[in-house]
Amino acid sequence: MDRSIARHCSVYNLIAMVTWSTRSRHPRRGGKLFAGTFTPAHLFLCIFFGICLFSCPLPVHANEIFVSPRGNDNAGGSLLSPVLTLEKAVRLSRSLRSRGFDRITIYMRAGVYHHPSTLQLDARDNGLTISAYPGEEVILDGSRSIPLSLLSGIQLAHPDHSLPIDAYQVDLSRLKIPYGNIRNVGFARPYGSSWGELFINGRAYHLARWPNRGMIPMGRVLDPGAIPRDMDFSNRGGIISYDSVRINRWQKEREPWMSGYFKWGYADDMVRIAAIDTVHKTIRTASAAMYGYGSGAVYQQWYGVNLLSELDCPGEFYLDRQSGMMRFIADSAVTSVKYSVLEGPFLTLEDAAHLTIRGIGFTASRGMGISMVNTEDVIIEGCTFYNLGSLGINMGLGIRAFDHYSHEGTGIPVKHQIGNLQQHLYTNTAFDRKAGHNNIIRHCTFRQLGSGGISMGGGNRHTLSAGGNVVENCLFSDLNRIEKTYRPAIHITGVGNTVRHCEISDLPSMAILVHGNDHLIEYNYIHDVVLQVDDLGAVYYGRDVTERGHMVRYNYFENIPDRLATCAIYHDDGACGMTVYGNVFYKAGRWVSLIGGGSDNIYENNIFIGSKMGIHIDNRLANWGREFMEPGGLFEKRIDVLYFENSALKNRYPHLKKFLKDGFTPSGNRIEKNAFFQIDSLIDGDKSWLEGLAHNFSGDAVSGFKNPSDLNFNLSDNSPVFTEIPGFKAIPFYKMGLYESGFRKYMRLRNGLLTSQK
Repeated sequence: MDRSIARHCSVYNLIAMVTWSTRSRHPRRGGKLFAGTFTPAHLFLCIFFGICLFSCPLPVHANEIFVSPRGNDNAGGSLLSPVLTLEKAVRLSRSLRSRGFDRITIYMRAGVYHHPSTLQLDARDNGLTISAYPGEEVILDGSRSIPLSLLSGIQLAHPDHSLPIDAYQVDLSRLKIPYGNIRNVGFARPYGSSWGELFINGRAYHLARWPNRGMIPMGRVLDPGAIPRDMDFSNRGGIISYDSVRINRWQKEREPWMSGYFKWGYADDMVRIAAIDTVHKTIRTASAAMYGYGSGAVYQQWYGVNLLSELDCPGEFYLDRQSGMMRFIADSAVTSVKYSVLEGPFLTLEDAAHLTIRGIGFTASRGMGISMVNTEDVIIEGCTFYNLGSLGINMGLGIRAFDHYSHEGTGIPVKHQIGNLQQHLYTNTAFDRKAGHNNIIRHCTFRQLGSGGISMGGGNRHTLSAGGNVVENCLFSDLNRIEKTYRPAIHITGVGNTVRHCEISDLPSMAILVHGNDHLIEYNYIHDVVLQVDDLGAVYYGRDVTERGHMVRYNYFENIPDRLATCAIYHDDGACGMTVYGNVFYKAGRWVSLIGGGSDNIYENNIFIGSKMGIHIDNRLANWGREFMEPGGLFEKRIDVLYFENSALKNRYPHLKKFLKDGFTPSGNRIEKNAFFQIDSLIDGDKSWLEGLAHNFSGDAVSGFKNPSDLNFNLSDNSPVFTEIPGFKAIPFYKMGLYESGFRKYMRLRNGLLTSQK
């Protein structure tokens, strides 16, 4: 039995002893129990123990504090006299710590706790554990509940046929709920809180849109507008033609928006529609897109959003921000209605150490779940992050949102926001996020989020000292309800951090975005990602030759579409120095791997199955990417930041300066001892750009596995891989993905079914 539970049971045993003392055994009735006489002594015992248990100002166990939805903040915080709020419990814990207690645990009893503001934890809380009571479900909720009695049924005209649609409406202005403004979201836009969202029966509803699913092709572009990527910051919108009569009706919409991939397939955006000309059938946008607007490519698509006239599908809602009237179409009987309001994190941890957050659910807010800065040995385990408007966890400093919409720049470091971090890193590649050391996020679930899962820093690029932060045994799924690209399941930055034993799926864009040095990505199961974009990979890094030393080993990549230019691992624009060892790739993109002009990348002991091409390699730094290598160019600037006398980077990679002179042609790349099954072309590109290409095996049929029809790619003992490839090591396929723990009872999720890996 859990020791804490045993201690709690002793309280009940004490009460039982008093009760037992009021019973006696009668020698003439065979020792059977019967009601005894309740004496004054028994009454004294009951009064005495009652005073001890209910009137004591401290918990029964002074290093434990209890919180309950039925508690009272004037109570002492004991098991039988819990407080009502987590804020009060933290204040009690600080009081106890000031009196010499350490390793204090706050137990939260089962229930939903409405969380109206951010709770800040710091060095005063070192050693604190905040935990769900064993076996009970605890949820922190960042929304406001809407009484069902305020709902009224209405009927809406259907845009496609004459039958009306049953819907609901509610006046939010009566409840004084902040609506949250719709904002630009997408590539090179700052991370931020979402607008207010509607949750019906625990499901996130989306702004009314057309088409209801998918997107339509961009029309002919009459004016691409200002192009910030070309240093035009005037923010002038573009003009795009359309050919659907349906769009004519949007002319009367109060705040129509359009979202999609306006120019490039790796850059989503969302902009307000300023005007619709029904005569010339054109849309004029209210602001610029990073690369302007384009049409003709298969990935140049869009859809309209926040349209009252398109409220026609279950799961949609529309809020008139002038009147406060909200309408929605339910997909089932309505039992609960919530609207997200909390903009900041639920919890912030700053300068804290040895702190644990365990078994808590975080839901229905506009912002992120937890933000951490300069923490050490913090553990977040068994928590669930779902239906949030932003991401789940941020570890490290971010950058205050830029004043101008810019691809890159230098911003102001800020705590507990992410903002324009990606754009700041582009210009300041050695930025120390001060994320702390040896923090662990494990056994957590991240699902149905607005803009990614975890942003994790740690370590120092100037010294190449490791952060030692870890994400382990976590499940990530459906993380991009609002922001699509460059909002991965895990953004890993800094030096020496680890992602292991995670399962990542159902993402429109990348799974893991890498910046920095010496990161370890191992034993993960990554599938059904990069579903919507072009020119991106499941694991992606690039355009910085100083970012080296990464190891990607023992991962399973599965079901990455090959409709567009996608892959499992993307070494983009000169990315160097990654070792890819012992992985299994099954139907993992158009190319399994893309080496975009970089050097010193090693592929060894991997298995490739069922893709058109195995590994693509090119020499882009000798042609269109040559500008990166020029004197005073991007690569030299990035090297100079970290490359000085006795610097850690210079000592480890003394050839980098020479690389700028000789590196137009890829060098040092090796592809050796790999097995290729049903791969049309093993190497796509000039093989002379490979320094090593030896002992690889190619088979037309998938063979040598224990059960390939069931996607069990454990190698059999007599597999031809072992005989055809000298020194090939068995790959621990059965260990890839989630493992069982006290918080997780299954191994692998495939097609909605929980199955074993073995």
